[in-house]
Amino acid sequence: VYCYNHHASCTSLYKKPFVESFEETPLLVAVLTYMGYGILTIFGYLRDFLRDWKFEKCHLAREREEQKDFVPLYQDFENFYTRNLYMRIRDNWNRPIRSVPGAKMDLVERVTPDYNWTFEHTGKVLKDVINMGSYNYLGFAENTGTCADAASECAVKYGVGVCSSRQETGNLDKHEELEKLVARFLGVESSMVFGMGFATNSMNIPALMGKGCLILSDELNHASLVLGARLSGATIRVFKHNNMQSLEKLLRDAIVHGQPRIHRPWKKILILVEGIYRYSRNLYLPSSLCILVFSGLSRNLICFVQSICKWRLVCIPFFWFG
Repeated sequence: VYCYNHHASCTSLYKKPFVESFEETPLLVAVLTYMGYGILTIFGYLRDFLRDWKFEKCHLAREREEQKDFVPLYQDFENFYTRNLYMRIRDNWNRPIRSVPGAKMDLVERVTPDYNWTFEHTGKVLKDVINMGSYNYLGFAENTGTCADAASECAVKYGVGVCSSRQETGNLDKHEELEKLVARFLGVESSMVFGMGFATNSMNIPALMGKGCLILSDELNHASLVLGARLSGATIRVFKHNNMQSLEKLLRDAIVHGQPRIHRPWKKILILVEGIYRYSRNLYLPSSLCILVFSGLSRNLICFVQSICKWRLVCIPFFWFG
């Protein structure tokens, strides 16, 4: 696709072995981790046996007898994992805070008399704890600094909310100014800004795709992309993460064979990737196979794709700030 006039060089490019390196988990750490989970699982089944015979008090969540004929609210293993494994380390999460969730924050101290099933606050505060679990990448949650000052000024001028959709009376001059700024930054004619990254993906993909369309999705895509693809009603095929050979094979088959059974050409082919995969900590490297890309790409990456792609590229970038 990329080398429409340079088929030879394109073929040689994708015959190269795909190599992607990550920091490997030390063998000892992996073995001890699996052994720990195995031991906890065995003891969990033993404790469930004791609970069934009333030797141990049971705290698990369960439906009432009159609800047994309905679809269960709790999956068996999910409930098992929660009460036997997660409860042992539950105090590491859901900690109440008493300060701005910045780089450091204050935690409310709590104790548990029943092995993390319930907690009681002691009235003490743990000061200046390092925050390792926040989406506050850009400092939006701070109460001092540039973001806080700008938010304060806008709250005085515009209020704390528009209380309406943009189609009615909720379209501010700042919205249009932001869209023009994003379009200029990306070098495109116009842009559309959404207030939520999850909604951007889950609501716009169904607007772009439908029955008779094909979506090629990276196997590590975010849940919002997966949900949007499923809601669209399009056919979904998954390629290996960041693997251009896998994507090329699926794309070639889709173009050659078309839709299943009827073999008509696909109405649209959408390639779903992310700009930065936050959980696998690597960057998406765009290839010339992109016909339609829906991704959080940076300006440089978009220009790179446009410069090497012989097909007409429609790129719909989004920015997700937590």
